[in-house]
Amino acid sequence: MIIVNCAQGSPEWLQGRAGVITASMFSTARSKVNGLTAQQRTYVDAMLAGHTEARARDLAGYKAGPKAEVVQRALDGEKVGEPSNAALSYAFELAVERIGGAPLDGGFETWQMRRGHELEPDARMEHEIQKGLVVTQVGLVKTDDGVFGASADGFIGEDGGSEYKCFLAPDKLRAFHIDNDASEVIDQVQGCMWITDRKWWHIGMYCPLLKPVGRQLWLQEFKRDDDYIEKLEEDLWEFKLLVDGYEAKLRSKAA
Repeated sequence: MIIVNCAQGSPEWLQGRAGVITASMFSTARSKVNGLTAQQRTYVDAMLAGHTEARARDLAGYKAGPKAEVVQRALDGEKVGEPSNAALSYAFELAVERIGGAPLDGGFETWQMRRGHELEPDARMEHEIQKGLVVTQVGLVKTDDGVFGASADGFIGEDGGSEYKCFLAPDKLRAFHIDNDASEVIDQVQGCMWITDRKWWHIGMYCPLLKPVGRQLWLQEFKRDDDYIEKLEEDLWEFKLLVDGYEAKLRSKAA
């Protein structure tokens, strides 16, 4: 992997990310329409894993097998679903950045992004205090070919890493603090472990307003899931072909 030691949000960081499929956008890159629902995916995965039809229905919560055509196509080994508009837009943005060698938005930073960068040192310090460990700042980590990257907030020892979120939206805060639901960032977390070849990752949700009750930092550890990463990598390489296609079309117009 390639490690770019720079402050997140700095000109070097922005330049290093231009045209790179980054972990924070992996969910967007994988997003599809007209595909399987989560329940249908559970059913299909169970069937493809060799379970009986009855067991697959049970695992997916179906009383009767799903009748949707998309399910049968998936069972037949066909690719189902098309890239969402968000995925298409992101792919086109990356293609432009590859050609121009700089961020399409010029490095524009929303106030939420700026707030996150400003609070990150406090979140990291609180993490170190709570867990009695040392978090080493990293910056940007990319695969050897420079195609994929992750803005790792820190490395912990030889096997761990960390990511800090400073969400303000009440629904997102509730998901972490009340429901212990970090599903929104799973693609990013497993993606970071894939790119950095680490075994575990700490996710911290930092909200300084909760300091009076000692809950300013919600923390959870995630273990590397190679099965999840295998599917993630497959989807991301498919997305990379979409970026390649846009880049080729743009270059052909210029020729």
